[in-house]
Amino acid sequence: MMQSRELTSSLRNLPKCTNRRNQHTVWSLSKPCATSKERVIVMSQQVVFKKNKWLPYILLAPQIVITIVFFFWPAITSLRLALYRTTPFGDRTFFVGSQNFQRLFASPQYQRSLITTLMFSASVTLLGVAISLCIALLLNQAVRGRTVYRTAILWPYGVALPISGILWMFMMHPTFGIVPYFFEGIIDFNFDWILNGNAAMLLVILTAIWTNLGYNVAFFLAGLQAIPKSLQEAALVDGATSLKAIRYITLPLLSPTTFFLLVMNVVYSLFDTFGLIDAVTKGGPGNATEILIYKAYKDGIISLNLGSSAAQSVILMVLATLLTVFQFGFIERKVSY
Repeated sequence: MMQSRELTSSLRNLPKCTNRRNQHTVWSLSKPCATSKERVIVMSQQVVFKKNKWLPYILLAPQIVITIVFFFWPAITSLRLALYRTTPFGDRTFFVGSQNFQRLFASPQYQRSLITTLMFSASVTLLGVAISLCIALLLNQAVRGRTVYRTAILWPYGVALPISGILWMFMMHPTFGIVPYFFEGIIDFNFDWILNGNAAMLLVILTAIWTNLGYNVAFFLAGLQAIPKSLQEAALVDGATSLKAIRYITLPLLSPTTFFLLVMNVVYSLFDTFGLIDAVTKGGPGNATEILIYKAYKDGIISLNLGSSAAQSVILMVLATLLTVFQFGFIERKVSY
């Protein structure tokens, strides 16, 4: 009774506005007796450039120019060159239609490069995201010195990828490398990345994962800190183990971050690892580490086969688009926002 009386008295003190059509009183919490036009203006809060109508276009112009110059124009040029055969000096072009694409799909070397790219991209993406998640879970624990650990794990991201490749090249050197020395007598594996194609592929995969580790861990840590601790504490009180709490609470709530990192790591493994391959293995030994982007560079810049290189660029762009569409179409369905 006391609460209802206080509510009635508070409503009486509010400014009132009478609706003329229905003849009923409405209590207004803001501006009394505001017209419908005024309410629409207040609710919309649209920004209107009255003095300079060209200001929005001027602000958007730099981004539009950058997008056209560095994305649309190269893509259109590559698509046009893919339909032509160009002389080594670039002085004459001959229209060949889809012959460049037909020769690529019929080439065993290109098919091997495509398989190598898929294996490399899958390894870097899946292993990199899984390792980063485990490290982020450990760094999210209340342990002494975790700020130092978090800073140290972010440092590799500041190292250029070719420099990281050279560091791992020395660490995996078959003669004086620390990695072969540590695993000597434990596993029977030839770490000679100069002659062994599997060792060279392992070298570039580990380097790519290690360099991008800080990027992935930073996003996972941000996602973990956004999860309320009360949910995990309630699960532990109900008798759930730490692994079950991670499986049924942490991982579902981290699914948007995981999905984002999967997409970004696929793009990273397909395009950003060119400098690593060029600085460390040059696609060898025996084309064992020749991924698509490096093959396109080698055919176009070294062999001066611009038509084939442009066709490979178009195929790589289509492959990256299909992988992204697949992730958005199938993996995103399991994401809980």
